[in-house]
Amino acid sequence: MAEIKKVVLQSGKTRYRTVVDAGHDETGKRIQLTITRDTITEVKNERARVQAERASGTFIAPNKITLTEWLDQWLEYKRRDVEETTIRTYRLALIHVYDRLGGIRLQELTEDHVRDFVDEVIATGRRKGGQPGTRLAVSTVEGILTRLREALGRAVVRRMVGVNVASEVRPSLADKKTDKRERTRAKPWSVDEVQAFLQGTLEERLFAPLLLSLMGLRPAEVCGMKWADIDLEAGLLSITQTRTMMGNHTVLEKDTKTAAGERALPLPRWPWAALKALRARQDEEKEAAGDGYTDTGYVAVNELGIPLNTRQFREYAYGLMEAAGLRRVRLYDARHSTLKAIALSGVPDVILAAWAGHTNAALTKRKYVSIEAEDMRAAADALDVFYGGELTALA
Repeated sequence: MAEIKKVVLQSGKTRYRTVVDAGHDETGKRIQLTITRDTITEVKNERARVQAERASGTFIAPNKITLTEWLDQWLEYKRRDVEETTIRTYRLALIHVYDRLGGIRLQELTEDHVRDFVDEVIATGRRKGGQPGTRLAVSTVEGILTRLREALGRAVVRRMVGVNVASEVRPSLADKKTDKRERTRAKPWSVDEVQAFLQGTLEERLFAPLLLSLMGLRPAEVCGMKWADIDLEAGLLSITQTRTMMGNHTVLEKDTKTAAGERALPLPRWPWAALKALRARQDEEKEAAGDGYTDTGYVAVNELGIPLNTRQFREYAYGLMEAAGLRRVRLYDARHSTLKAIALSGVPDVILAAWAGHTNAALTKRKYVSIEAEDMRAAADALDVFYGGELTALA
């Protein structure tokens, strides 16, 4: 055991110091801590604490790493588990954390830091789609917190910090109420709007890909669909890959978002018939174009075989919505309308989740199935039966 040395400071004050072995860092380098206190007893107590925590596996070695440095390490670690597009999404979600908390040392970050950050970023964090410095959506901040909690949770596992200081931080109730009152959210299409869109686009060349969106496929899954993935005889399609965008400019072809996203679906009659018609039309276009045709094998292509990316497909759909006089909704929100229709039809939850490409049925229903007043009409009809008889006295 290292001896305790007496140290006289320039001010003349006497202190006591010793060095204690604190194990090894991630590179295998030996860690030694210098303990300096006012009395020998304080030095002994601190040394005993370090040794006891080392023996129990709870010791956290002091380090000077900042939150920014740790987030960079965590994102690099996550590359093992997620796609590059997801890494980019994570980094964008954490941009406010980098800006406002990044310079704080990881071991000095407190719950108060995180709570103050949440309040501040909700009040002034908006960067796009409005005046900078205006309110940021609570749902966006909750997404930021999810990523921060995950990164700090990993720091706990790696013994960089003792606790996850973001684990219990939430947006305030007042902010949630303000957000709900002031922020308008576009509702997915109703059944009538879906049917109006279908009738208005029935003669469109890319009617079949539009129908795939209204089957609940993600836009990236529609754009990534190839004819080799479709069995037009059996009426089945397989979702095995996606064609998405990074930064709205770079096209990225990759596997499905998750393992559950790779799935096979039976074709309803409308999409089945529309895909047959599109296949025949593309064969004619290929013959007419000759050498000018690029045979990529994708379903959603232009007249010369060039595949559409998700941005082009989205803008194409928006133009059709405007022409039909319908509310503009995101193509991704077609999943909400579709999955809600499936859920309300009585299909078992496990089938609903599998159709959506999820493993968690509760998540599917929570995220995609929002109940409106008209959806509860059957409940009102049931109460009419419950009340009984014909209503005459109040008529």
